Amino acid sequence: MANRDKVEDRAAGAVVGALIGDALGLGPHWYYDLKRMRAEFGEWIEGYTDPKPGRYHDGLKAGDLSQTGLITLELLRSVVEKNGYDEEDFTGRLDEKFLQKMDGSPYSGPGGYTNQSIRELYRARVEQGKPWGKTGDYADTTEGAERAVVLAAHYALSPGEGARAIARNIRLTQIDPFVTALSAAYCVVVSALIRGEPFNGRLSGKLYGLVETGELPFTHAVLAEKKGAYARDPTAPSASLPFPDGLLFPSHIWAAAKDPRVSIDPAWKVSLVYGMPCSIICVLPAAYYLAARFQDDFEQAVLHAINGGGQNMSRAMMAGALVGAQVGLSGIPRRFIDGLSEGREIVDFAKRVPA
Repeated sequence: MANRDKVEDRAAGAVVGALIGDALGLGPHWYYDLKRMRAEFGEWIEGYTDPKPGRYHDGLKAGDLSQTGLITLELLRSVVEKNGYDEEDFTGRLDEKFLQKMDGSPYSGPGGYTNQSIRELYRARVEQGKPWGKTGDYADTTEGAERAVVLAAHYALSPGEGARAIARNIRLTQIDPFVTALSAAYCVVVSALIRGEPFNGRLSGKLYGLVETGELPFTHAVLAEKKGAYARDPTAPSASLPFPDGLLFPSHIWAAAKDPRVSIDPAWKVSLVYGMPCSIICVLPAAYYLAARFQDDFEQAVLHAINGGGQNMSRAMMAGALVGAQVGLSGIPRRFIDGLSEGREIVDFAKRVPA
């Protein structure tokens, strides 16, 4: 397989891997009582499942996408059809296909349950009439990072341009600078894996080097001082991203995953180590760990993510993108694609996503 073909395969793998992770979480989403989850779904969840009556995604079927997955799919369609990130086109799709079909409550709109950041988006955009660009909220969750995987795939060969597009997209819903920086750093890592950078102890250093040369738009007080300048007012609007240390995170977790003296066994218990809630500080390190532990095994990565309970949908979506970016679409077991609603369309668009 030629190098360009490998990049396209890995880009498609990241996008399809993320959406598979989303759909796998549909049934057993947000079970914080693991005994109850095991009682209702068995000792080991091994594929797509129907949500139980009265649960968050009641009414959807095994293999369907959640609202987060559907929004990600809409961004994928937009990027492919516009051959790049066209914010006006994407936000128009959000207005028409999602926000106009919601009422601001948790259980409204396409895809069943509406996450907090999207409910806040509805209030800002529909109830308060705010323009796009003034709609972000301080939710500490991972929806921005999850959908921006599409942009990580499209701009994989243009890291700086990609990081700026990723940050703009994330800020449509989430503006906390720490959350934005961690979310964008995650997508930068996905892009690097798509380019063929190995996920190892040196990856973070390579990415941090791109910050120091100015290719990646992260800023930090220490870096500013090295250049003889002071960092900007941290509360001022900026196209840059603070806190580049989010790029150092994955290689440290990779080292722990490869160290025989550090044991998380079985691997699904990573949810207990880093936490089961929805916050990015819980979901992100767990996804990195599973992606490092199962670098060549997509199935084990996403299934351990799901079987850990809690916010397993986001954990599986983020781990699925990371491992999909390493094994490529060709390395994802066919059963996951065949069981995915709209799987044929998703694969077709994912194959066309690279720039």
